[in-house]
Amino acid sequence: MAGGAFCITCGAEPPLSSDRLCEGCLRKRTTLSKMPDRIQQNRCAKCEAYEVNGRWSQMGDNDLADLRIRENLVLEDRAGKMDVGFSVEAIDDRTSRLHVEVEGEIEGHQFHDSHSPLLQTSNAVCTACARKAGSYFEATVQLRSAGRKLEAQELADLRATLDDLIDSMEANPMFFVTKEGPVPGGWDLQLGSKSLARSWGRSLVRAFGGSVKQSSTVVGSNDGIDVSRLTLSYRKPAYALGDVVRHNKGLWVIDSWQKEGPILRRLDRFERSGATWRDMESCSVACSREEQHLVQVMNRDSSAAEVMNPSDFRMSTVALPYDDDGKASELRIGFIDGEWVALPVLAKEAEE
Repeated sequence: MAGGAFCITCGAEPPLSSDRLCEGCLRKRTTLSKMPDRIQQNRCAKCEAYEVNGRWSQMGDNDLADLRIRENLVLEDRAGKMDVGFSVEAIDDRTSRLHVEVEGEIEGHQFHDSHSPLLQTSNAVCTACARKAGSYFEATVQLRSAGRKLEAQELADLRATLDDLIDSMEANPMFFVTKEGPVPGGWDLQLGSKSLARSWGRSLVRAFGGSVKQSSTVVGSNDGIDVSRLTLSYRKPAYALGDVVRHNKGLWVIDSWQKEGPILRRLDRFERSGATWRDMESCSVACSREEQHLVQVMNRDSSAAEVMNPSDFRMSTVALPYDDDGKASELRIGFIDGEWVALPVLAKEAEE
């Protein structure tokens, strides 16, 4: 038809693409996707983490292949309705072949491509492993107690919370312990991350009470920026939740923790009081939580209950605690000042 549109390559009549090509010429001159024949990557020889955009991550074979395909697959600008599938053929420990199938639509026409690049892996050392090997650390955490030496079980309980914290946080290769060991009165650890040290300090205070002090020391500079190390000192109180302590000439139960100090509950009547860590420095433990016993109530009246004495298994009578509801089948008792005493329920136990 005179003056009508035609393919600029072969002269064919419409339909034509946006760049005035018929379907045949469009397919000859258009490539849906491109991929290199060879893809190179780095893997840490120590921890087997892979380098991804300047960072190091632990990844499975399929997730890694998917990532490398996304990084290297180049699509035609007009492509739409894309569908990419792949499989991984392992050749040896450091080489795989990726079989990639790409389908999509360009100018209303379906296109299909196949690619089979080699994925080759080179050995390297990640930042975290290099720092571990070089005894690198950013923070020192000191575990201590107020006015006494920490017992072995206390140290084990405190140390276990670090492993629990790391497991609960998003994976970070810098969350490692460079060095740790006993020191007079406690335990010291060198950690690869300041943020981990600070998070652990907050976790210790929430779980065990006590206080944290921090200080920083400049150890050098990097590109004109000071490099510092953090020293975090955690001081565990000489008492724990549930302990009965002597304070201000009275007996109190350590009920809960707050930032400034413990919340105390009076042993013999309903009274709660807050105290600072300094206020509690002169207190003494009259009956620790470990020395207390949960016993069955054999008989009861409005003011007392009969229970089995944990020391000689004979029947003993104890006064009911002020918060007794008249129905509890068990009581927690402690031996204080020569007699067994029933204890009020802790705030944490009441919530449960």
